[in-house]
Amino acid sequence: MINCLWLIPALPFASATLLILFGSSLPRRAVAAVGAGSIGLSALVTGLIAIGFITAPPTGHAFTQILWTWMSVAGFEPQIGLYLDALSLVMVLVVTFVGFLIHIYSAEFMIEDEGYSRYFAYMNLFVASMITLLLGNNLLLLLLGWEGVGLCSYLLIGFWYRDPVNGRAASKAFIVTRVGDCAMMVALFLLFTQLGTLQIQDLMHRASVQWLPGSTWALAAALLLIGGAAGKSAQIPLQVWLPDAMAGPTPTSALIHAATMVTAGVYLIARTHVLFSLAPAAQSAVAVVGAATLLLAGFSALTQHDIKRILAYSTISQIGYMFLALGVGAWQAAMFHFFTHAFFKALLFLGAGVIINAVDDEHSIFRMGGLRKELPVAFWTFLAGGCALAGLPFITAGFFSKDLIIWQAWSAPGGHPSLWMAGMLGAGLTSLYTFRLIFRVFFGPLGTPVTKRPGYAMTIPLVILAALAIVGGYLKEPLLAFLHSALPATIEAGAGRLTETGSEAIAGLLFLVGLYLAYLFHLQKRSLADSLVANPIGRALDQWWFAGWGFDWIYDKAFVQPFIWAANVNKSDFVDAFYTGIGRIADASYRWLSSTETGRVRWYATAMAAGSVLFIAMAYLIAKVWFV
Repeated sequence: MINCLWLIPALPFASATLLILFGSSLPRRAVAAVGAGSIGLSALVTGLIAIGFITAPPTGHAFTQILWTWMSVAGFEPQIGLYLDALSLVMVLVVTFVGFLIHIYSAEFMIEDEGYSRYFAYMNLFVASMITLLLGNNLLLLLLGWEGVGLCSYLLIGFWYRDPVNGRAASKAFIVTRVGDCAMMVALFLLFTQLGTLQIQDLMHRASVQWLPGSTWALAAALLLIGGAAGKSAQIPLQVWLPDAMAGPTPTSALIHAATMVTAGVYLIARTHVLFSLAPAAQSAVAVVGAATLLLAGFSALTQHDIKRILAYSTISQIGYMFLALGVGAWQAAMFHFFTHAFFKALLFLGAGVIINAVDDEHSIFRMGGLRKELPVAFWTFLAGGCALAGLPFITAGFFSKDLIIWQAWSAPGGHPSLWMAGMLGAGLTSLYTFRLIFRVFFGPLGTPVTKRPGYAMTIPLVILAALAIVGGYLKEPLLAFLHSALPATIEAGAGRLTETGSEAIAGLLFLVGLYLAYLFHLQKRSLADSLVANPIGRALDQWWFAGWGFDWIYDKAFVQPFIWAANVNKSDFVDAFYTGIGRIADASYRWLSSTETGRVRWYATAMAAGSVLFIAMAYLIAKVWFV
């Protein structure tokens, strides 16, 4: 079965092509069957391959399938080849399975949209591109999938393109991530020129042989890869695109946040972990970026009103935890958190979609309320996802994975008490903003009345994901053991008097503190929350965090406005004047020639005869000069 590895990306690619070419002429039921069915088949193939991989692992615990040689230029021969090991298998399992549930949900959620077939074509291309990224055996093929998910995110964020706001959000996501993509491309050039290959496994081997720890080349390549990863995964300083990406359909947000796009940067660093091990400074930078990002996003989530923007900042924060783990060398912990995060974050976004649909497209949590009895399935499943996100101790998946990261931020060789404290503070913030959201939406007096309730296609994925958000954490030990063949285990350097149990106890206490504060300010005495922003300092902090700590303002002043000024200054340079002159000559010629269109046949015949005589005369003169 493992020889059918190529089917995993081929099925969604084929369905996307079919929908692009013929989707508009197919009935909606057929579009949904093709769109969701192909992802379901891809998930089934992945599951069968996983069973074979686990029960009878290939030699070296990895399998390579070469389909063909992509190109051959001066000894550079990248292949269309697939590489499967424990790391890529776990990620592909999550992408295909969670993607399948999101597609089932989408079949009902998008049923009334005029772009139904176009939506599924984009979504399937998105999944296919992500699978290509994960299975590519060389960095050039990985880059192809990398750019594919960037394109699809642009298409899906701006799906409702008639609204200029959506178009701007899509353009912002595309432009900001391109900054990181440029850094990644430079990294690929550097790696190829220095090591002579882009085959990932060969590249990592050559790097470990030819470069000493702390090598300048290793540091430069790793820092450039961080730029690419930060762009795709929305980490400081390229995190500004993700909150605005909520302009797209809600299932699109679930796919971007849970299974594709933002997890690509995490995978890139994990896949090239050998390179980061040779560049300790770059690896430490990953940890610092992750710690700073998880705190920045956590404070911003506290002030948002839009339910989807709260979840967007939550994703930025949780990806920050994954970067923190990667930076301290807790490779397996990072991937374990990716695994659990995919379930509860997809659940929360899909639950948000049910809520938004039910209250007539209302997004503000302050105009909701009292939905606990109106939408019982959405409430209980959203509560399960929220508890997993906040880390309800010893019950939900998020507790097991996030607290493992926090502990190893202290105990791992690259760990430090300050990183541990950042993780702990982030845990408290997560509990606070999560239950703020839950109390505002589901409790208190009824806000916007419910006008629509979900059907089975939207409800079943919620129930399945809620179950996984609870039980997924209990797969900790087998999953970490499985990942050991692809990623090194974390060697704990000692933690002094603090034990893992002690760290978990502190995290559990912070969970309760966040829950109590959310209950106090957003359910029991909501006037207290208003009083916090009534004074000048509170209002300033609220506005600052609400605006994402002013990053958009900084970028507007530092880059956008200077570029616009330079473009305005340069709009009338001599190059533009030359082409403007050509345009004006063409326009004048058109106006003169159009005046000859009189409708008089004799004038037309005379002009044709005169032109013929002139053409023959010119041909005669040219021939005479040429042959003399």
